[in-house]
Amino acid sequence: MDITAPNEDSKKLEGRSKAIVVCWILGFGSLVSWNSMLTIGDYYYKLFPIDLATSGKGGIGSYIGICVFVAGFGVADAHVQGGMVGDLAFMKPEFIQSFFAGLAASGALTSGLRLITKAAFDKSPNGLRKGTMLFLAISTFFEFLCIFLYSFVFGKLPIVKYYRMTAAREGSKTVASDLAAAGIQTEPADKDFKIPDRLSNKQVLFKKIDYALDLFLIYVLTLSIFPGFLYENTGKHHLGSWYPLVLIAMYNIWDLISRYIPLVEFLKMESRKGLMIAILSRFLFIPAFYFTAKYGDEGWMIMLISLLGLTNGYLTVCVMTVAPKGCTGPEANALGNLLVLFLLGGIFAGVALDWLWIIGNGSF
Repeated sequence: MDITAPNEDSKKLEGRSKAIVVCWILGFGSLVSWNSMLTIGDYYYKLFPIDLATSGKGGIGSYIGICVFVAGFGVADAHVQGGMVGDLAFMKPEFIQSFFAGLAASGALTSGLRLITKAAFDKSPNGLRKGTMLFLAISTFFEFLCIFLYSFVFGKLPIVKYYRMTAAREGSKTVASDLAAAGIQTEPADKDFKIPDRLSNKQVLFKKIDYALDLFLIYVLTLSIFPGFLYENTGKHHLGSWYPLVLIAMYNIWDLISRYIPLVEFLKMESRKGLMIAILSRFLFIPAFYFTAKYGDEGWMIMLISLLGLTNGYLTVCVMTVAPKGCTGPEANALGNLLVLFLLGGIFAGVALDWLWIIGNGSF
């Protein structure tokens, strides 16, 4: 199949709806393992009580083993997200939106599934462990489903082939490799065809540096609160051990809903300055959560965590869909990888800062 094959324009939109659905499922699957590890925090707290001796019924060896597995999930998630966002960045904006909606759905659905499995085994002997094992088994199934979809469905959709061929024509070597693996020739029919010049990765980054910083700041704020603060600083309430799970579920639900808001054109924020102002204003959540945990009740905390999820999802999709505009295929591919690097850097920094919440609450 030649890269300049006829009828490309007529085939351009074929498979668009399928691609959007597959992108959603791939987004869901790429983060379901990580969200599963986060959502069973109540199980970890029972298995590994955090105290000065760092001891518990699970044992220090098991604890270290789980930490190694968690690290492995983090590395795998970084590779998958970076690769997928780089791939989708030069395609239709709806594909990235759907992928990131799937990421949020993995949080919302795993939270719902965790509540169901916890309730199902709540009264049975060793029920917490049984519910956790069932929950992890279901999550594993979705991982294998995503492997199948990406390997045998996504790359064969006409619209995906079209955008990949366009990016390959513009000089994207990684995309050309994907096409070659699928048996598609990427050499142009016109021997005098010259691949257009592209900006270097460094030039692309500096051209779009504000978007990269946007993502870093979004996630350093979000992960400095969620989920650690919800387990350590919400105090004693009527819902007992269910309270953190309810808060996490509310965050995930609103994070998911908000990722569809930019699909309404007049609600989508595209101003670079406006995005930065909105993102910086989110740091007001830090004093808001602190004083709500100290003086407020469950209702105020649920409202705050819902707003945190709402702004997180909405601003993420706005940045991710606007940033690739004006880039060639290879530039958008590189930009997608760089944006995920900053996003995950924000997550790492946020998780590190999350420990600051436990200072002064009796844990040290």
